[in-house]
Amino acid sequence: MTEKLVTVGKVANTHGIRGEMKIVPETDFPERFDKGSSLLIVDAQNKQTPVTIKTSRLHKNLFIVQFDQFSNINDVEKFKGSLVKIEAKHQQPLEEGEYYYHEIIGCKVITDEGQELGLVTEVLTPGANDVWVVGLPKGKQLLLPVIDDVILDVDVANKSIRIHLMEGLME
Repeated sequence: MTEKLVTVGKVANTHGIRGEMKIVPETDFPERFDKGSSLLIVDAQNKQTPVTIKTSRLHKNLFIVQFDQFSNINDVEKFKGSLVKIEAKHQQPLEEGEYYYHEIIGCKVITDEGQELGLVTEVLTPGANDVWVVGLPKGKQLLLPVIDDVILDVDVANKSIRIHLMEGLME
């Protein structure tokens, strides 16, 4: 499979003896885990196992999922710690000004004065707004709040972000 894959969850553990798995969702679209949805389980060796959801329920911020392909705990134990993915072509379209994390990570950050700071290495979601972590020279990091006063322009096609460096952000 040459299609780009996008992570939508991670297998945390098994649940019961009937082959159910606890999956930590990593998506804003919980319908990914609806009955009949097709997903890929990708293990640590990058082996892909196509699966279809037979049953799914939300329990304590986890999805407890059983796939059509498995009916026994022995069939699914090997998937602990594996990632649950979809093909990128199955991503939901977003509103203008919204971006998937994987589109932001790797973007070059440039100030409104033309100074190149570094690349976005991580997206944090602490609460009121997201925070983009920018890798700076000498191993330092800049934490950029994703607010209109700071983020001026995001060009995912060219992998660049133009920002206004507010006073105190570089300290």
